[in-house]
Amino acid sequence: MFDLDQALGFTIASRHARGRVARLGPVLDDILSAHDYPPPIEKLLVEALTLTALLGSLLKDVGGQLTVQAQAEKSVVSLLVCDYKDGALRGYCKFDAERLKMYGKQPSLKTLMGSGYLAITFDQSATDERYQGIVPLDAESLAKAAELYFSQSEQIPSLVRLAVSHEADEGCIGGGILLQHLPEGEEGRERLHTRLDHPEWEHVKIMGGSIKDGELTHQDLPLRDLVWRLFNEEDEVRATAPIPLSKGCRCDPVHISDVISRFSAEDRADMANEAGQIMVDCAFCSKQFAVPASGR
Repeated sequence: MFDLDQALGFTIASRHARGRVARLGPVLDDILSAHDYPPPIEKLLVEALTLTALLGSLLKDVGGQLTVQAQAEKSVVSLLVCDYKDGALRGYCKFDAERLKMYGKQPSLKTLMGSGYLAITFDQSATDERYQGIVPLDAESLAKAAELYFSQSEQIPSLVRLAVSHEADEGCIGGGILLQHLPEGEEGRERLHTRLDHPEWEHVKIMGGSIKDGELTHQDLPLRDLVWRLFNEEDEVRATAPIPLSKGCRCDPVHISDVISRFSAEDRADMANEAGQIMVDCAFCSKQFAVPASGR
């Protein structure tokens, strides 16, 4: 098995393009094991985690955070949230199990989330700046919704592909690729001047779009070889060091106690049970923490 739980960045200088590929394996099992998600919800969450890994790997400063959040009302899925920080991933999905049973084995994103929206937030720790874009979830997939985000919020032509496989003997695998057209190199020039129909981008988009789901999730295909398959005719393709990916729920008992201590004594008393404990649930990892109402 090659390159599981890794993200790899690359640039194609002659085409003014950059890309990211990611493949998730054991980290998905770690995250999913906290919940008994039915197959359609599991697939949606795996796609979201893979997308989060791709987007999070764009962060340049240590300590930066990327959050992908989808919300909808009166739908099967009311909340889907994933985030990335320093290569650590976590994710959670809140859904209506009874309503899900009405829509068969492979409901579409539209069926699951109705007229919801997707919010993508980049938090830059070095500058304390936050960038957020919000797009409607009326696309056919999360991948298409992410492309719409980059097109509308950042004026960057992008291609996103996400794939999921689940074999009994191999566990769950999520794979994805992100390609972007950035005139004048990795940083790009003024984004409002980026042309969507630039011939260099059209070439990269066509080549990237030829990738198959099985290639993205193939455990015996190294990520570097995957990139080479797509772009071996280019003059040069530069790859960065791979980024290891892990499960990273940040439900620290000390932090939780500190947050609870900021409430007034009266509020803490109202939140406490008969034993004088305030029970705090972590939706991401399904752990429950007991904090004394006294704050000590």
